[in-house]
Amino acid sequence: MDGVPRVPEQRRAGSCAEPAPLSFGVLGPVRARRGSEQLSTGSPQQRALLAALLLREGRTATAGELIDAVWGEEPPSQALAALRTYASRLRKVLDPGVLVSESGGYAVRGLAEGALDLAVAQDLAAEAEKAKSAGDLRHARELLGRALALWDGEVLAGVPGPYAEAQRVRLEEWRLQLLESRLDMDLEQGCHAEAVSELTALTAAHPLRERLRELLMLALYRSGRQAEALAVYADTRRLLADELGVDPRPGLRELQQRILQADPALAEPQSPQAEPAAAPVRPAQLPATVPDFTGRAAFVQELGEVLSSAEGRVMAVSAVAGIGGVGKTTLAVHVAHQARTAFPDGQLYVDLQGAGARAAEPETVLGSFLRALGTADSAIPDSLEERAALYRSVLDGRRVLVLLDNARDAAQVRPLLPGTEGCAALVTSRVRMVDLAGAHLVDLDVMSPEEALALFTKIVGEERVASEREAALDVVAACGFLPLAIRIAASRLAARRTWTVSVLAAKLADERRRLDELQAGDLAVKATFELGYGALEPAQARAFRLLGLADGPDISLAAAAAVLDLPAEETEDLLEALVDTSLLESAAPGRYRYHDLVRLYARACAERDEWPPSERDAAMSRLLDFYLATAAGVYLIERPGDRLVDHLAAPEYQGLTFADRHQAQDWLYSEAVCLLACVRQSAGSGFLRRAVDLLWAAVDLAESGTNSKAYEGVASALRQAAREAGDTRAEARALITLGYAHSVTGRFDLADEEAALAHELIGAAPDPLAGCWASNILGVIALYQSRHEDGETHITRAIEGFRACDDRAGEAAVLCNLSRIHLATGRTDSAVSLARQGMEMYDAMGHALKGANGRYALGLALTEHGELPEAAARLQEALTVFRDSRQRLWEGMSLFRLAEVDLAAGRPAQAAANAESALTVLRGIGGDWRRAGVLVALGHGLSGIGQSGRAQVCWREALELFEALGAPEAETVRPLLTPLTLA
Repeated sequence: MDGVPRVPEQRRAGSCAEPAPLSFGVLGPVRARRGSEQLSTGSPQQRALLAALLLREGRTATAGELIDAVWGEEPPSQALAALRTYASRLRKVLDPGVLVSESGGYAVRGLAEGALDLAVAQDLAAEAEKAKSAGDLRHARELLGRALALWDGEVLAGVPGPYAEAQRVRLEEWRLQLLESRLDMDLEQGCHAEAVSELTALTAAHPLRERLRELLMLALYRSGRQAEALAVYADTRRLLADELGVDPRPGLRELQQRILQADPALAEPQSPQAEPAAAPVRPAQLPATVPDFTGRAAFVQELGEVLSSAEGRVMAVSAVAGIGGVGKTTLAVHVAHQARTAFPDGQLYVDLQGAGARAAEPETVLGSFLRALGTADSAIPDSLEERAALYRSVLDGRRVLVLLDNARDAAQVRPLLPGTEGCAALVTSRVRMVDLAGAHLVDLDVMSPEEALALFTKIVGEERVASEREAALDVVAACGFLPLAIRIAASRLAARRTWTVSVLAAKLADERRRLDELQAGDLAVKATFELGYGALEPAQARAFRLLGLADGPDISLAAAAAVLDLPAEETEDLLEALVDTSLLESAAPGRYRYHDLVRLYARACAERDEWPPSERDAAMSRLLDFYLATAAGVYLIERPGDRLVDHLAAPEYQGLTFADRHQAQDWLYSEAVCLLACVRQSAGSGFLRRAVDLLWAAVDLAESGTNSKAYEGVASALRQAAREAGDTRAEARALITLGYAHSVTGRFDLADEEAALAHELIGAAPDPLAGCWASNILGVIALYQSRHEDGETHITRAIEGFRACDDRAGEAAVLCNLSRIHLATGRTDSAVSLARQGMEMYDAMGHALKGANGRYALGLALTEHGELPEAAARLQEALTVFRDSRQRLWEGMSLFRLAEVDLAAGRPAQAAANAESALTVLRGIGGDWRRAGVLVALGHGLSGIGQSGRAQVCWREALELFEALGAPEAETVRPLLTPLTLA
């Protein structure tokens, strides 16, 4: 790397490895260590001598050179004697032979490789340059990060002398060069959003360094913040004119013009290649082709010809349609494997689950595809349109085959099409995609009798079929010549050596074991499933029927055991047996799923075969109890002593237990989709109250932000179900969960309506603890809406209610909320006292997560009270717990409050960094009101570091958000804006 200071490797040739080698540090205080032992390096002048020798690259320094290095132009009269004394002292500390005398001077020799931190940094920087030249930006970034991590504060800290000062300047400049190189690669790899915070802090620390300003402008522009990017230029131009009397350099001016013109080339990194170590640059996602693929020769040739034409076309698309079980996927995978050589840049595959109740969302699929193509998670945008655009950009210039299996309709497929020359898409679906423009349509029918018999023979074996050809024809005919049905039947026969083909044919001849209408649309595939289901042992068949009743994309082993009311070991044996029959899939270790049509068939079997019929309801009741008991356990681990669980419906089936809160959190978030599906499914049954209580116990899913939208949708469904059922208690509790979900997403008006209605219903059907929660939500919303008198009334009522219920955790929560109201009304002393009281109550009960809420409230009160060091400490403690607990909403809000502390303490650069981090964490959660508050803090931080243009952009956006919400905070923001900005 040009301009990199070099220190050659210093080794002790031929020496054996020692148990405690010497090591030295100059990228910070001058340090010497023997292994992990810190050695004394003496006085500042003695450290200056050691530093000068270490930085001499192993060469000898004369006494005169060393005296100049340590004392400069005015050395003391006894400088030479002092120099010799320092050298003697260092020899006693270091290993023999390290500090040597030579030609009237001194040198440091014989150090092991990697003994000097600067030499290590130089090697890492050189390796990073090689990796960058080779196109491996991810590895280069990692190497530079390791090099930069070796700096430990000021270089040669506390070392006197002109030589040390010159080296400090030189090495600091090199550090900034490395940092700029790493940040440049960050932007090339699409990490612009994450870079904004760091660049904001760096430009504040080094305001005249134009390269950092240029990188900040580019990062902001690529993050969709064009106005702020232009404001950075304006701030820079003004600063350079005021401080140096010069204009920005040409590169910076050119970037401003390109931003003004919305140059498309700026929207994507200059080097859009994938990160090799993070994701494969050449995806190979095709499922394995079946070794016994049979027939379909005409279709194989037709589809192969279409795919081979992709090189000369904008896009080759083939859509294969047919009923379920006709072999669409098998054919498509076989053709795709044959065409692999025509697509050297990879093959993508996804099952779009189009036949299920909840087909795969295109934006989710695009996220998976982009990761497979090497795009970093941080570079993947949120919206469908942006992901589709990025997907097409990543594929530009590549030759990739995309297999979209089991599509619902053309609308689901369109965003997933490459759209670039050289790429091709192969789509399978149960519907003909006549509305998919430019697609080559293929209608796949059942096999011919000859093909069906050939497939059957390949699986069962020539010897067994040859002697019973007529019986074999009967078997494939009974399967309706559907390939999936034939494969299942043949596999069963192959696994049972005592059966003959005639035995299987006789079984299939019994129409009671098959569906009556084999050609009735999609349901025709049931004929093949009937064969496999009929051959199951009774316990296997029961498991197959009952497990199909549960909604959700898959089911865990523990949940399946609850449905079947069996021990986990016995349940696992049954499920693995079903996997062997292809009636069930093993989604991951300990998790199982049905193909969508098999699930429908299993439910039909349960309705037809389960006896007594009440066992179906009992199975679903056990599943609901399992989730309720486990979620309640998770709630208690997070909130020991909380009384909510005592007021929930008592489950009859036990749940899981966990060793610690991290295991409990892992379970809750991994089961979130299935848990919420169970709640929604139970809304229309006789389990409504338990379903509502389960949702309440899983309130962390709403607070995390990640699952807030899904949680809110389920809560709305429960409220409607309770209203239709006339169950006032269930409706009130559902309204509480819904109101809480609205408050998390920032829709305060809706939250207030739901909580008020819940409070009204509770008055008609007393539910003391629920009433406390409703009052608390009303108080918090009133606080957010600056209705402080109403808020205090609600919170006071909640405190009285929680005390009456002997719920100290609830009391602690509302004391912290009351502290917020006192704070908003100028009663800072009592605000601090209330928040501290709430925090101490949480701590006494062992609440880690809710204790963080207490620290958050106390941090706010202490900030307003002027006790800034303690405020920062409490908020930092809260931030640590929120991060550890995956509470993204409160993690972001803690960063925001830390920014406010920084502003009050006169640390605008740190405030801007924390506010930028808060915006990143809160992206997509928390609502506009919270975002606006963070923008105000960010604006103050930016203004404090001289970036007034960006500050005005932030304040203007905050004002627009507050005005749209009708929030009173708008009046505090408006005076911050200049008349020109307001216009």
